[in-house]
Amino acid sequence: MFENKNILIIGGTGSVGRALLDKLLTCNPNVIRVFSRDEFKQFEIEHELQLFNLYENGHSIPAVDKVRFLIGDVRDKDRVSRAMEGIDVVFNVAAMKHVPACEYNPFEAVKTNVIGVQNVIECALKVGVQTVVYTSTDKAASPTNTMGATKLLAERIMSAAQFTRGPAKTKFATVRFGNILMSRGSVLPLFIEQSRKGKPLTLTDPSMTRFVMSKERAVELILQAARISLGGETFVLKMPVVKIGDLAQAVAEFYANDHIEVIGKRPGEKLYEELMTEEESVRALEFDEMFGILPFFGEKAKYESFYKGLAASAAIRQYSTEDEPVLPYPEVKEMIWHILRQEEAAYENPNNGRGRLHRPMADTAASRG
Repeated sequence: MFENKNILIIGGTGSVGRALLDKLLTCNPNVIRVFSRDEFKQFEIEHELQLFNLYENGHSIPAVDKVRFLIGDVRDKDRVSRAMEGIDVVFNVAAMKHVPACEYNPFEAVKTNVIGVQNVIECALKVGVQTVVYTSTDKAASPTNTMGATKLLAERIMSAAQFTRGPAKTKFATVRFGNILMSRGSVLPLFIEQSRKGKPLTLTDPSMTRFVMSKERAVELILQAARISLGGETFVLKMPVVKIGDLAQAVAEFYANDHIEVIGKRPGEKLYEELMTEEESVRALEFDEMFGILPFFGEKAKYESFYKGLAASAAIRQYSTEDEPVLPYPEVKEMIWHILRQEEAAYENPNNGRGRLHRPMADTAASRG
């Protein structure tokens, strides 16, 4: 699907955007445009890509030759429109994602998370993009905070776009994530930084439970949504549940840091997280590894026919960390220590090509060289 395509990653310098870039570079695209506000991160990524080659038709080319870096803001519709000219597939991973920041700056959250998505939709329809995939969050299910509310509205806008597009052929799909381990601003990098500095690990509530996934799994879900979507769905990956207290304990044991400080919940935080509400499950299909929440406007029978053999009607229930089994601590420890060993190797050897460049592209170059 991505071979010889022109691809735009909006928010492409963030953690998921970067992992998505590395994976897409192995799919032989024509060009990938990275669109973001972060000039310094673009500079860093461009420098890193100069160290790696891609192999196409028996020839080696610098990875950076496939990438174009564009400074811009998803709020700026004119700039988004320019960036989207000639594009086949759009991945929108741009967002204001931190709960406290959105609570304190709700007008700004709306501009980025809602109006920004509307800009992407309108520009995609204008230029004739084939597929648009938007990344959402578990906080969009029964939202109790501004961030979750804006992301839910963005999901509904994406879904509605599928049925208000007129004669356009653009396909719109959404993916809803849990917590992505090692994404920028998430709790695991915070614990690592605190441990390296010899500070106590600051924990909101040890009994808090969360869905977790790796960046690589997040990318798999994004690409799968682009490939299989009929249009208008919100895809939800099935993922393990961990206690935040277990996460902190695993990091503490790795660094021999026995200082954990419980600071209490932040405004708008839940003790548990939902990825799909009971109401949403009524119009959802269940695949082997994920759910597909169908749009309000679509005929369920049409989607069931399209996905025949791949999915069936989901059971009517919420999909929540409150109801799912929690991963046993030994498995949490094994998962987290595997990540921490990789992070420490990169931290101690920042110039070995592993520090910030994700493994898929490095592995591809090595295996084909």
